[in-house]
Amino acid sequence: MARKLRDVIKEWSPQQLTGLDASFYYAESPRTPMHIGALAIYDPSTAPGGFVRFKDILSFIESRLHCSKTFRRKLKTVPLGLDHPYWIDDPEFDIEFHVRHIALPKPGDWRQLCIQAARLHARALDLSKPLWELTVIEGLDNIPNVPKGSYAIVSKIHHCAIDGASGVDITEALHSLEPDADPVEPGAPWSPGRRPGALELLARANWNNAVKPFHALDVARRIAPGTLKFAAGLTRGDIKLLGAKIPRTRFNGIVSAHKAVEATTFKLEDVKAIRQRIPGVTVNDVMLAVVGGALRRYLKAKDELPADSLIAMAPVSVRKAGEKNAAGNEVTALSIPLGTHVADPLARLHFAHEKAKNQKAMSNAVGARELADMSKLAPAMITGVATRLYSRLGLANRLSPMFNTVVTNVPGPQAPLYMAGARLTASYGLGPVMDSMGLFHAVTSYCGEIAVTITACRKMMPDPAFYRECLEASFTELYEAATGPRDAKKRPPAGARKREEATRTTNGAPSIVDDLTKIEGVGEKLAKRLNAAGVIRFAQIAALSEEDATALEARLGLKGRIKREAWIEQAAALAEGRTPQTRNDASVH
Repeated sequence: MARKLRDVIKEWSPQQLTGLDASFYYAESPRTPMHIGALAIYDPSTAPGGFVRFKDILSFIESRLHCSKTFRRKLKTVPLGLDHPYWIDDPEFDIEFHVRHIALPKPGDWRQLCIQAARLHARALDLSKPLWELTVIEGLDNIPNVPKGSYAIVSKIHHCAIDGASGVDITEALHSLEPDADPVEPGAPWSPGRRPGALELLARANWNNAVKPFHALDVARRIAPGTLKFAAGLTRGDIKLLGAKIPRTRFNGIVSAHKAVEATTFKLEDVKAIRQRIPGVTVNDVMLAVVGGALRRYLKAKDELPADSLIAMAPVSVRKAGEKNAAGNEVTALSIPLGTHVADPLARLHFAHEKAKNQKAMSNAVGARELADMSKLAPAMITGVATRLYSRLGLANRLSPMFNTVVTNVPGPQAPLYMAGARLTASYGLGPVMDSMGLFHAVTSYCGEIAVTITACRKMMPDPAFYRECLEASFTELYEAATGPRDAKKRPPAGARKREEATRTTNGAPSIVDDLTKIEGVGEKLAKRLNAAGVIRFAQIAALSEEDATALEARLGLKGRIKREAWIEQAAALAEGRTPQTRNDASVH
């Protein structure tokens, strides 16, 4: 019997969902479809003849199906759910089931396009078919900056099949770099592989469950050095735990089946101009700060802004170069405070940068790849049952959230892409929403622009256009704080120039972190605690209202010191370049 079991296993060894991949499959429900995708807009004027027909798009996609196995594979579940599902070829694959064609309702404006994209994204994929779908949308006639005759494509691919990085690879597989590019090299004639029987699936499940403890030991062996490195970092103070309780917001409950989609775009050169304001800041840090500012504005307008910072879950790819076209998910996740409790935009950027740097240090210490491998070891039955119980018991309304929103950054190509000759003019990422995670931000870049697209539960965010305005206002506020007003023509006064020159950093950029120890009563340790709380500038302290000062004192345990030691008055003087009057000075007079 043992010999036959080994023969069965060796004879059939297709790709199986990992524990992480399978978690997206188990989380699937009519309310929470677990696909990712994009809303892409195309200008057909670049195509031969200046137009593109639906059959041209269909033919172009069909000619590239061999570029990814994802297109023709579907899932085969294991009897009794004893193991994670497997990918098998679909012998009944029909491209016309997966590529569809509709028209946008009049007036064909941006709002109608977002509503249509939200409706399409809210519908679950057919789990008995290959897990992808493209819908061509015509009638985009009243959208600013979109050429007449353009069309859109809403794509959907199940998250158990791809992550953001492999999604970019599939996007590239379905596009060319020239409008009249030569056809791709045809693949070998396709024929579906054989379908496994129940006995084979059960045999494989028994084998996998038998060897899983050994895989766990291997991961534990590889993660042990990183654990020691992590502990050493904590001891030295190089790594800090988040510590604070994650606040609950309107986005952290049970989601409805209805979705909302909205997006806005910024110039990459403007983002880079902000990045240069603080040494070491990345484009991702800037976008985290923009999202933090937008959430602050939105929740403040609803009178729902928590005193503590909201936390974003930021997926990080651990995919190696050799895994470029591999299916599945190769990611780990960072929990990054967004600085929603910080009013000053530059201080919020500094806060997000420091928190992101700390989280990366934690991930690097343990090993991002090892953390991702740990997530793949969960037993199938436990993962499936736990995921479904979380949803059915409504635990999202009872348990504290692990994070408040998702912010995923997926860099895209900076050269134009074409499909069937039509130029891709804009691309907006779409993500899943699920219980306790009702707001998803996709940050994507393409051809010198960065788009921020939100997918949300419509019940939790009934006004997505207002949130888009919050994103745009947050970006403008941060840009002007970093570079000055866009229409500013005059140089600052001489006194201001001297103060700026006196606070320049070694790389020539003006420093935004003031030396808070110049305030009498603030020592080095307290200054570091204030910085960690997002307070880095004299102007922030000078602008504290009585309510804000009380909240800050409660957070840091200051017990009335702000008023008693006249921090606000001292900070106001220092912000203006004056020497503050200390308590000792006051006693002399």
